Amino acid sequence: MAIRHGLLALLSQGPRYGYQLRAEFEASTGATWPLNIGQIYTTLSRMERDGLVSPGEQDEQGRVVYSITEAGLAEMERWFGTPVAQSDRPRDELVIKLAMAVTAAADIRPIIQAQRTATMRTLQEFVRAKRANVEGPAQRLVLDSMIFQAEAEQRWLDHCEAVLTASPQTQEKQK
Repeated sequence: MAIRHGLLALLSQGPRYGYQLRAEFEASTGATWPLNIGQIYTTLSRMERDGLVSPGEQDEQGRVVYSITEAGLAEMERWFGTPVAQSDRPRDELVIKLAMAVTAAADIRPIIQAQRTATMRTLQEFVRAKRANVEGPAQRLVLDSMIFQAEAEQRWLDHCEAVLTASPQTQEKQK
């Protein structure tokens, strides 16, 4: 997700200044994606250049309040209406690590076990966080997604171990 689209979604609810956008972005995502205030203002400048937002006057504290434009609303609607392709997501370092370990003839079992332990710990943290302080549906959806991803990773690690344990090539490399 581009930061700009998240900011446009927040601005669609009304004008805001940079620090408000940062706080609301982080609250909406359960603080899973912390933003640097510089990112916010750089993104707002680019969106202003592109006609997606317009700055208002400075308030008594020197803060500029930004509003979404018609072009910004159209861009937000386009983003909401466009599915996220698998190719748009970052590369999965774990998949690459395991593929390279197999290629390098490394013992894959301790790598999988270390990851399984770390993923289980992370899963437990997500579940605790969900029980402790989900403030709204946006945070709940973010935490649910993270829980489901961790559960899927655990299943995938089990699958990797089963496939590699059964593979004659892997058995030969591990001797």
